[in-house]
Amino acid sequence: MSKVLIVEDEPKLAELMAAYLEQAGYEHHHIDRGDQVVDYLKNNQADLMLLDLMLPGLDGVEVCKQVRQFSGMPIIMVTAKAEEIDRLIGLEMGADDYVCKPFSPREIVARVKANLRRVELDQTEAPKTDGFDLDADRLRATYKGELIDLTTVEFQLLQLLIKEPGRVFGRDMIMKSIYTDSRVVSDRTIDSHIKKLRKKIAAVAPELNVIHSVYGAGYRFENND
Repeated sequence: MSKVLIVEDEPKLAELMAAYLEQAGYEHHHIDRGDQVVDYLKNNQADLMLLDLMLPGLDGVEVCKQVRQFSGMPIIMVTAKAEEIDRLIGLEMGADDYVCKPFSPREIVARVKANLRRVELDQTEAPKTDGFDLDADRLRATYKGELIDLTTVEFQLLQLLIKEPGRVFGRDMIMKSIYTDSRVVSDRTIDSHIKKLRKKIAAVAPELNVIHSVYGAGYRFENND
């Protein structure tokens, strides 16, 4: 089930959007301040964000710019300011779509569906990044045709990191994404999986350095060679 983050400071409007999204089969979470969004997304998973332009704490354009530094998730900007310049600013800052108030809640749901469908179509082919080829159906990973012998957890970890190159994934985010059965896992367990994954990649391609530690934050996939 896809999860939508609603960033809206009008409670009644947020409740209305949440009700229609829930009816359409989506999970949702509501935040009413712009300055709380980045911290939430760095520690929790969301598949799409409905982002109001005028927010307390931090406006929607700035929120969009900051989120784009670590996430490629679809962002639909929602605002009562319909001037063309605002449309351009919103889309240039990295938004995927734009909805002007007043709007029908059904329109919001339709836009959410359309943007999530686009992402699904983009991911239809097995992800290929810097020579890596991941087959999720068979839990099989290769680098330039060479098989990387991974466990299920190691495959899921590589898949998580590789789908958004450059994004920093915190240990909490990794735990929630990989261990969906809510088992208790320590930071050391994640660090151990990272160490083993690096070792197995190095066995196939000793010259590669693609999984980087970010001090105090987590890990990211990026080929700096």
